[in-house]
Amino acid sequence: MLFYILPLAVWISGIVLASSMSYETQNVRPLLQNVPTDWIERSFSWVSFTYGDSVISLQTRSTEAFAEFFIRKGAHVLVFAILAVLLLRLLLFATKRTTLAVTITLVTVAIFAIIDEYRHLLHPNRTGMVEDVILDFLGACLGIAIYLLIIRRGKQRAHVSHASKRL
Repeated sequence: MLFYILPLAVWISGIVLASSMSYETQNVRPLLQNVPTDWIERSFSWVSFTYGDSVISLQTRSTEAFAEFFIRKGAHVLVFAILAVLLLRLLLFATKRTTLAVTITLVTVAIFAIIDEYRHLLHPNRTGMVEDVILDFLGACLGIAIYLLIIRRGKQRAHVSHASKRL
């Protein structure tokens, strides 16, 4: 059981710790200044959309700020995909019922994402955004889907392998 609980607890602690940090502490723009970014300008100059109250484009942001936006939002998806997989693993172990485990995982991750964004509102220089909760939830859905596909594929291979040994 500890095999399932410990990674989940460590991951949740990491999310809470990162959420407690100021934006300046997590700013990756200085690192991006040392990376060639001209390819971003050439490839993505056409990209322009609204996220929250901001227009995201190379016309409204520096190349580093534009890249950082996608790095940060990608991190939301990845971090919550991993959170969902770790929680789902624990719940599948505990319940052996996929539908129940997936449902509890999605509800729990959604609540966690809402609380996480609310905590951002309480922190100076951070903003809590409904859009980030949606990204977090989509990350959870993606993580669950990939994990279940991997499990299904593993079971199919085990079944085929077992059947071929009987021949």
